[in-house]
Amino acid sequence: MTIAQVSKLYGLSSDTLRYYERVGLLPAVGRTSGGVRNYSDEDLRWVEFIKCMRDAGVSVEALSEYVRLAQQGPGTAEARRRILIEQRTDLEKRMEEIRKTLERLDFKIANYDSMLAAGLKAGNVCADTTDKKSCKDG
Repeated sequence: MTIAQVSKLYGLSSDTLRYYERVGLLPAVGRTSGGVRNYSDEDLRWVEFIKCMRDAGVSVEALSEYVRLAQQGPGTAEARRRILIEQRTDLEKRMEEIRKTLERLDFKIANYDSMLAAGLKAGNVCADTTDKKSCKDG
């Protein structure tokens, strides 16, 4: 599969795919006799994995280390497992931060809903989700 086909399939630019290969996120992709990248099924599995991890916010550095270890073989399984556990922990922390932000947004939206339902002018909404007495603009 060509880089253009992989780009379209995964919604990644060709530049991004080249970058992933250059920085070690993606193991070296095979080439045709003319030097054109020829993505194998294994390459596609790596692209899918990397895209999933990057979309979730996993760092380039962590993924590069993971790929480097994976290329060394089964003897690195425990080190790769530790990387994945660390990234999972980081993701859980980010999810908790997002959950808190969603709660705050829900609170503010509910304030606007109440205000608009009462026919009040927008602009005097509590900025703090915990102290409803400290209402200010915004």
